[in-house]
Amino acid sequence: MIFQINYKSGKPIYLQLVDQIKAAAASGALQAGEALPSIRPLAEELRVNRNTIAKAYSELENLGVVETRPGRGCFLKENHASLRKEVRRRLLMEEIDQAIVQAHHLQVPRDEFLELIHERMAALEDKRRANQEG
Repeated sequence: MIFQINYKSGKPIYLQLVDQIKAAAASGALQAGEALPSIRPLAEELRVNRNTIAKAYSELENLGVVETRPGRGCFLKENHASLRKEVRRRLLMEEIDQAIVQAHHLQVPRDEFLELIHERMAALEDKRRANQEG
């Protein structure tokens, strides 16, 4: 698992880690029962204080995303379906927000933007149907 810390974002590092681990769990990049990186090596790799990593893992444990197994480390919990839905929704909303900003910069009116979305969704559904039939 590769983490990317943005020191200029203004968002606390531990929350950046929390978001990235939740996104990895939601996308399937991190599988249920899989171990998270150990605190000390991850802190050294990211060049942050060990307490920052511990705080992120503690937050994830409070959210019910991971569980700590004494002497073994932190592991992604088996049942986190609600997390998947929440994270997927948030990730999609971020993509939509970026598309809206891009449409604004390209001076695409709202109605035309929404029409483009409908066209693209219809095209993808047609392609999916064609793949299922063929």
